[in-house]
Amino acid sequence: MGPFLARRLATFLATLAVASVVVFVVLELLPGNAAEVILGDTATPESLAALQAKLGLDRPPWLRYTAWVGGLLSGQTAQSISYDTPTAELIAERLQVTLPLALLAMGLTVVLALSLGLYAASRHNRLGDVGVMAASQIGIAIPNFWFAILLILLFAVHLQWVSAGGFPGWADEDSGNITALSVAEGLKALLLPAVSLALVQAAILARVTRSAVLEVMREDFVRTARAKGLTRRQALWRHVLRNAMIPVLTVAGLQFANLVTGTIVVENVFVLPGVGRLVFQAISNRDLVVVRDVVMLLAAVVVLVNFVVDLLYALVDPRLRVS
Repeated sequence: MGPFLARRLATFLATLAVASVVVFVVLELLPGNAAEVILGDTATPESLAALQAKLGLDRPPWLRYTAWVGGLLSGQTAQSISYDTPTAELIAERLQVTLPLALLAMGLTVVLALSLGLYAASRHNRLGDVGVMAASQIGIAIPNFWFAILLILLFAVHLQWVSAGGFPGWADEDSGNITALSVAEGLKALLLPAVSLALVQAAILARVTRSAVLEVMREDFVRTARAKGLTRRQALWRHVLRNAMIPVLTVAGLQFANLVTGTIVVENVFVLPGVGRLVFQAISNRDLVVVRDVVMLLAAVVVLVNFVVDLLYALVDPRLRVS
């Protein structure tokens, strides 16, 4: 297990290093700079030069890269040009919305996908299987922002059970303390966005679960278990599900990374102050300092999720640890 972890950790660190270089180089190649955006077209060369020196844009690229990476490693991030606030504070504040949203959506995705996938596989080529596959095909075909609009029209406009958008925060407005009621209100505000994200992801994962379970159910050890007296349900839960988890974990890991990094549209539909909305605003303001740090964070999340999925592979399938 030790060499397995060491190899995966080395790959994780190397991927992060390459990602940091790619992110920095791509943003460096963009035309113009932040000083020109702040001062506008009427700025004089002297004022541009003074602001570029203040922002550190007059230094060589390799010095700016090492300063950026060193700041990330030490926790001393640069000041946002638009907000005049360290980017670490901005991102940490927005993650309080995006991360719970992604976790809630992922939880709903896993529950729906595993339930529907197992149900469809246990009723292969029967009415239940056909119904689940038809519903999942519809879920894949319709984008999540369309689901978001439909949910707003139904539950916010017609039924008026929840608000159409916004986020009240996790703390009570009067006392400033986190209470059970304030947390419930926060989760209530995230419920519709989470459902709109989970419906599409669950449709994909349910099809993967069904295919993986059906493939394992054809293996010899499953027939042997059935021959020893296990019912179809017992064989499914005791033997089939664990052996079918490798492709399911792969897709679920990619989906969680996608939920963290790809919530820009849904956060804008529900007016949620999350990381996706922060990136959208930073791009509009050409605040490349924020864009660079957020993109690097999202790249790190994707790499970290894949690292965790590799570890889960080893826990689910002991043969990977041996190999």
